[in-house]
Amino acid sequence: MKIVLAIDGSKFSRAAINELAAMRLLGGTEVCILSVFENPLLTAPGAATLGSPLGNYYEEAVSNARKSAQTIVKNAAKSVKDKNPEISITTEVIHGLPKSAILEKAENFGADLIVVGSQGHGAFSRFLLGSVSQSIAMHASCSVLIVRKKSEK
Repeated sequence: MKIVLAIDGSKFSRAAINELAAMRLLGGTEVCILSVFENPLLTAPGAATLGSPLGNYYEEAVSNARKSAQTIVKNAAKSVKDKNPEISITTEVIHGLPKSAILEKAENFGADLIVVGSQGHGAFSRFLLGSVSQSIAMHASCSVLIVRKKSEK
């Protein structure tokens, strides 16, 4: 079985990581843990139009977003591997639009299942583009598991 776990560091992503880690996965299962980070300036509307006064701010913001995503996938890989030592795990960090990047990765990977949290960090982009998990569920060519964060009582 091939599984793509798409995460962004949100509490909903952590729920998806925990859900996948808790599954009894057979040896030979391949998991690709993916984090897609968007243009960091999308979280600050209008900042992209400021132009050259920002200097290398954009490059630094992208670099910081990439480093953060790399840490997120590294930690997720450890969590999943600790509970499923017999599976194969790869990680990937992509700069792009989460909806299309996740679907493209799943297609290229030959995924049987995509696991995502029910919500993520991208409130501004979700406002513009709609929910990532909803879009993946509607357009994926494989099964999709949307994990909700359980309420803490």
